[in-house]
Amino acid sequence: MSVTPYTILVIPGDGIGREVIPAAVSVLQATGLPLRFVEADAGWECFQRQGDALPPATLEAARAADAVLFGAVASPSHPVVGYRSPIVRLRRELDLYANIRPVYDDPAAAGNLQARRVDLVVVRENTEGLYAGRERVEDGGATAIAERVITRRASERIARVAFELARNRRIARGEDSTPPARVTIVHKANILRETCGLFRTAALEIAQAYPDVQVEEMLVDTCALQIATRPERFDVIVTTNLFGDILSDVACAWGGGLGLASSANLGERHALFEPVHGAAPDIAGKGIANPLAAIGCTALLLAYLARRASPEDASDMNAWSTRIQRAIRHIRTAGPHTPDLGDNAVTSQMTDAVIAHMLTT
Repeated sequence: MSVTPYTILVIPGDGIGREVIPAAVSVLQATGLPLRFVEADAGWECFQRQGDALPPATLEAARAADAVLFGAVASPSHPVVGYRSPIVRLRRELDLYANIRPVYDDPAAAGNLQARRVDLVVVRENTEGLYAGRERVEDGGATAIAERVITRRASERIARVAFELARNRRIARGEDSTPPARVTIVHKANILRETCGLFRTAALEIAQAYPDVQVEEMLVDTCALQIATRPERFDVIVTTNLFGDILSDVACAWGGGLGLASSANLGERHALFEPVHGAAPDIAGKGIANPLAAIGCTALLLAYLARRASPEDASDMNAWSTRIQRAIRHIRTAGPHTPDLGDNAVTSQMTDAVIAHMLTT
């Protein structure tokens, strides 16, 4: 392995982020890989202390790091003068334009859902759309307006990410495997003719460069229904910011819910990995938070670093990424389980179980 460590910026944030991110760091440390951890502050509580939810020092540390591991943010639901979401700012400042949300079926999922052969990824454009931040109030407060921003550049590059991912997933499954590589372009161009129309056109043009990948298009409402009823039909879904936010949360029901959902935010030069469960203030500080989503982020993080590492380092990182994923699957099925999964294990017990499995199998 390289003698030069890879720098991982750790931002626990708010609530259970302070519990699950240390668990994820423990898993990374157990690999023995040359990783150096630097911690920084961000979030609502940081704003209350410093008047800035993303201090300049944290942003600079994120720019300098090889990857960022982010916990959770407890953003207020009402407007607060001077407050801006630190995760949204990080996505924009680091140009993390691709949000990647993998979902695979969970035999231990609670509720009436039955395990299916689900293995899909939602690829969400991460920088514009209705989340572009262009909102205003008119008519003395009687009218609120949000502008939806769709550009050809952003649409083309997120489509390219989706098609590359579909191709690589097919290669990983084996050339003769089924189903074939497929990208589903999701939009609402029948109603939003200019914005979704541009996204649709740009994505279909990118598709022409990938003749080995099947392409289909689907209206967002139809896609939501299909994810809820026939999730096994999907491979890679690519869509705009708001649609991707909603569809990925619908899809994660097949992976056990938000408490088990991991995500990657990727750009040309930077990457940030975060569980999507939020700060969960109702259980923060009790030591019972489920760490598997945060630990799942470590597998995504190592796979990302492997693509930029030397061949020797890449081999080891990919091997550990696979071991971590296998350990998570094992724990999800065999336990121990925290209360959200129906048992009474604590965060540290699940973390220790993951580490023990990945070190012995």
